[in-house]
Amino acid sequence: MSLLRHFLIPIGVLAVAASGFLILTRSEQSDLSTRDGFFLVAASWVLVSLFGAVPLYTSGAIPQFVDAFFETMSGFTTTGASILTDIESLPRSMLFWRSLTHWLGGMGIIVLTVAIFPILGIGGLQLLKAEAPGPTVDKITPKVTETAKILWLTYFGLTAAETVLLLMGGMDLFDSLTHTFGTLATGGFSPKNTSVGFYASPFIHVVVTAFMVMAGVNFVMYYKLLTGRAIGILRDTELKSYLLIFAVGSLVVAFGLHRAGVYQTFGTSLRFGAFQAASILTTTGYVTADYAAWPAVSQAMLFILMFIGGCSGSTGGGIKVVRVVTLLKQGFTEMRYLLHPAASSA
Repeated sequence: MSLLRHFLIPIGVLAVAASGFLILTRSEQSDLSTRDGFFLVAASWVLVSLFGAVPLYTSGAIPQFVDAFFETMSGFTTTGASILTDIESLPRSMLFWRSLTHWLGGMGIIVLTVAIFPILGIGGLQLLKAEAPGPTVDKITPKVTETAKILWLTYFGLTAAETVLLLMGGMDLFDSLTHTFGTLATGGFSPKNTSVGFYASPFIHVVVTAFMVMAGVNFVMYYKLLTGRAIGILRDTELKSYLLIFAVGSLVVAFGLHRAGVYQTFGTSLRFGAFQAASILTTTGYVTADYAAWPAVSQAMLFILMFIGGCSGSTGGGIKVVRVVTLLKQGFTEMRYLLHPAASSA
């Protein structure tokens, strides 16, 4: 009950503030400008992180409020940086909340808000544009609120699927949920000091690898898959480029490990290499081994993957694959123009 009190205080304050906001805005219909959208997004991250830090601070799990604020800001933004040195010493309730901030921030608190904004009489398109992790906003349906709901339902479905698979792999429910939150949000918070490396199970490593890759895919692709538009997925340049980058990166890392004799078999090298390639590419941050001790070629490949990131419209961070593809295409076009100016003008 004492732990529950640490959550009830910020919940109560937020409920009162939200009720007041609802009363003040219910009678008016307003549209947010682009500037309003960007401001509200930035302010939301700060406010939710401030309130989210309260349980960690008042429970004594993190004695300094600044440190607690850092931890929750890292969680909600799915950055994954942490001030904790002994993660397993924290109460399970605080570890669960710490991982839940990842899960909420992964799909975006603003996207969740957009889904319920019609209740407040506020248009959410500009808010979604400010929140969207890519060059454009790909609306699945004509109504932006329906788009947000579909994205969240997809997120729920992937969460349930990974949780069940991790349970089948031998994790308990608590560890399954917390690792799923960190995987799908591509944030990497783990309740274990040694991250996923705590588990020596190849099955768990493969499951987490697969879902990290899936989390880096544009979530619109899943909607197209569920609605029978698989041809559109196969023609998507960004998705094909993303999967190719992951495959090449995994193989390069694995060959480096196998050649250096870090692991006895190529299969084991591929398992560890693919896991770390997926973790770095999607900016998740989970680890199963000390890759700082890996050969230079494997480290170099991981270093390159770190700058690319996932697809637009995914929970992954980084530059985004679509921007890398666009940059390369533009570069090839410019080179072709310099070499054959007459052919390009024609």
